[in-house]
Amino acid sequence: MARMYYEKDCDLNALNGKVIAIIGYGSQGHAHAMNLRDSGCNVIMGLRPGKSWDKATKDGFEVYTVAEATAKADIVMMLVNDERAADIYKESVAANLKDGAALAFAHGFNIRYQQIQPAANIDVFMAAPKGPGHTVRSQYVAGKGVPCLVACEQDATGKCMDIALAYIAGIGGARAGVMETTMYEETETDLFGEQTVLCGGVVDLMQCGFEVLVEAGYQPENAYFECIHEMKLIIDLINKGGVAAMNYSISDTAEFGEYVSGPRVLPHDEIKANMRKVLSDIQDGTFAGRWIAENKNGRTFFNSKRNNLAKHQMEVVGEELRNNMLWKDTQGGDDGLDSASN
Repeated sequence: MARMYYEKDCDLNALNGKVIAIIGYGSQGHAHAMNLRDSGCNVIMGLRPGKSWDKATKDGFEVYTVAEATAKADIVMMLVNDERAADIYKESVAANLKDGAALAFAHGFNIRYQQIQPAANIDVFMAAPKGPGHTVRSQYVAGKGVPCLVACEQDATGKCMDIALAYIAGIGGARAGVMETTMYEETETDLFGEQTVLCGGVVDLMQCGFEVLVEAGYQPENAYFECIHEMKLIIDLINKGGVAAMNYSISDTAEFGEYVSGPRVLPHDEIKANMRKVLSDIQDGTFAGRWIAENKNGRTFFNSKRNNLAKHQMEVVGEELRNNMLWKDTQGGDDGLDSASN
């Protein structure tokens, strides 16, 4: 069983007298910075001149260049996208870290795939909320928290875990619970979940269902409601009480269909064999190498796929429906250029 920590296990006083530099002011960056400040921590921002700099200044933070903020800080939290973090670290962070400082991440990608290789004289930890930045902020404001993962990858000072847990307490995560892991395990399971189930798997499944109904002559609006809109309703039930709670809430007809048709659409042996291939690519670095190369080569494949998806009938119909329904989602976060990937 994974080890869990809660507020009683975290001493926020471990951050007393320490300057925390948040690098990036997007989805996660703004939430971490605001929550830590509201917890009484000394927070500064490390940003590039531009929109994020102006917004952070307007929100009352002291803003410096990344190099300047790093030099002033005892804890440097990297909350920029995976594909940008290594260059920023090499250009502005590495040479400016204090001896005995802590370098922190909300995702283990750059450590796992050695795009960032910290010096031996600093602590390295991960504080990873399992939710988007606007939720990290809204839950904190509501007196709650988003569950977090914690990992201490390099303990140069002997106090790395204490600092990591204090940091998570500062952003509100200890109110919900903190699970100990490693940056290797977090990275590999996170990428796997995104690619096979949460993003790649679910999107392809919804798209296939939508296309089958439309090609059979049904209204695309009905196809959207049945195969896409109701996905959230089902997931909310599972989040509350597992698959059993979902089955309790749906009709017996729907539950019977789950048992007889689910395996026909997604034959377990075949699906698991394909998933193992995806996992292998993640474990041996094939996927990471492809993503790093994609960013160096202008994102041609990435951008073409994104553009094609935007034109798909599923997306066009969905936008029309959302714009005409009272259930249109008005909740959003700051997902700017400096947002972290998680």
